[in-house]
Amino acid sequence: MKPKAIWFIACSLVGLGACVQPQQVDLIEREQRRLRGDTGQVQTSLETVRADVNSVRSSLADTRANLQQLQREFGVLRERIEETRHQVGRQIGETARDGDQRVKDLEGRVAKISETLKAQEAALKSRDEELKQLRESLQLSQNAASSAATSEVVVMDSATGESALVKKDYELGWQAMEKRDYRVAISRFKEFLKKHPKSNLADNAQYWIGESHYGLREFDQAIIEFDAVRRRYPQGEKVPAALLKQGYAFAELGEKVNARLLLQEVMEKFPETPEAAKANMRLKSLES
Repeated sequence: MKPKAIWFIACSLVGLGACVQPQQVDLIEREQRRLRGDTGQVQTSLETVRADVNSVRSSLADTRANLQQLQREFGVLRERIEETRHQVGRQIGETARDGDQRVKDLEGRVAKISETLKAQEAALKSRDEELKQLRESLQLSQNAASSAATSEVVVMDSATGESALVKKDYELGWQAMEKRDYRVAISRFKEFLKKHPKSNLADNAQYWIGESHYGLREFDQAIIEFDAVRRRYPQGEKVPAALLKQGYAFAELGEKVNARLLLQEVMEKFPETPEAAKANMRLKSLES
C-alpha cells in the first residue's frame, strides 16, 4: 500500500474518533451489558428447560417401566385365573362324578339288601307254612271252649278299634321292644303283619320293625323298613317318624346328603309335628 493511502486512512480514523461523543459510548456500553444480562437469562431458562426435559424423560422411562411391570403382573394374574378356573371346573366335575358314584353305590347296596331281604322273606314264608301246619294240627286237638276263647271276633278295643286278639298280637311285639329284645320284636311284628295286614296298627308294626333294626345298628335294613312305612301306609300317622329315623340312619352311615334331604322333607311336609323340630336340630348338627 502507498504511504499516501496509509496516511489518509489514519487521518480518517482520527477524525471518526473525534466525532464519537462520551454519551454515545455510555449508551453503547449499557446496551452491551443489557444484552449480556439477557443472554445470561436465556441461558438460565435454557438450562431449566433442559432439566425439565430430562425430568420428563426420566418420568416417562419410569412410567414405561411401571407399565411393563403391570403388564407382566397382569399376564401372571391372567394365567392364575385360567389355572384356577380349570381347577374349579375339574373339581366340580370330580364332585359330580363322585356324587353319581355314591348314588350308584347306594342303589347297589339297597338292591343287594333287597335281594337279601327277599331271600329271608322266602325262608320265613317256608317256615310260616310249617308253623301254619303245626297250628292247624294243634287247633284240631283243642277243645271247643279253647277255640271260642281265642276266636278273633267280638271284643273290640275302644281306642284302636281292633279286636282283642289283634291287640294281643301287637302287644307281644311291643313287649319285646320294651325289653329291647329287638330280634324277637322283629319276628313278632312281622308275624303280626302277616296275620293282620289290614289292621289299623299295621303301620305301627312296620315302623317298630325299622326301629328294631335301628336299635341293632343295622342301618341299611332299617332304611328299607322305614321306607316301607311310607310306601305301604302313605296316610299313616307313623310316616313323619319313619322319615325322621330314615334320615338318622343315613347320617349314621355317613350319607349326609341323603340324611339332609330326608330331614328337610320332614320339615317341609310335616312342619307342625314334633318330628319336624327334631329334624331341624339334627340338620344343624350335620351342618356344624
